[in-house]
Amino acid sequence: MNITSQMVKDLRDKTGAGMMDCKKALSENAGDMEKAIDFLRQKGLAVAAKRAGRATSEGVVETYIHAGGKLGVMVELNCETDFVAKTDDFREFARDVAMHIAAANPVSLTREDIPAEVVERERQIYVQQALDSGKPANIVEKMVTGKIDRFLAEVCLLEQQFVKNPEKSIQDMLTELVGKMGENVSIRRFSRFQVGV
Repeated sequence: MNITSQMVKDLRDKTGAGMMDCKKALSENAGDMEKAIDFLRQKGLAVAAKRAGRATSEGVVETYIHAGGKLGVMVELNCETDFVAKTDDFREFARDVAMHIAAANPVSLTREDIPAEVVERERQIYVQQALDSGKPANIVEKMVTGKIDRFLAEVCLLEQQFVKNPEKSIQDMLTELVGKMGENVSIRRFSRFQVGV
């Protein structure tokens, strides 16, 4: 199939990938736009996996202040080079993450960062709820494990569904950014401030 420049442009507009990557994706998928998008996403995942161990010592601190000035967020987003830190895509991702944190109020970056006492407190609540509903002991543990897993997914930033696009998690967006930028990117830390809380 003949891959036209318009097809390449359309794919680039949809994905933000480089021109040559878009052309290759279309060529390898016989011009099928959806398959080409999947091809580029898979390539992005592979790039992200390769880059995961590399040091991220450059980056930005982005802020978000909600209307009225009663809620604010600071997030540190790191990358390998100052060049990438200055790109529009990198800055936009940092702003989106800060806005997401303001809206979703995550407890931690990852599951490992959640204090054990918080997880244990939730576990005790879920165990009591299951016992109060009259479930047998062997079922209670399965129910509690499932509820703990859902709780952790809801309170860990990287696992949360992005508020502007619930079809993607923050980790999915981060992985796509790594593929697009061609270098490792990481969310190092964040703080959320709210008046009166």
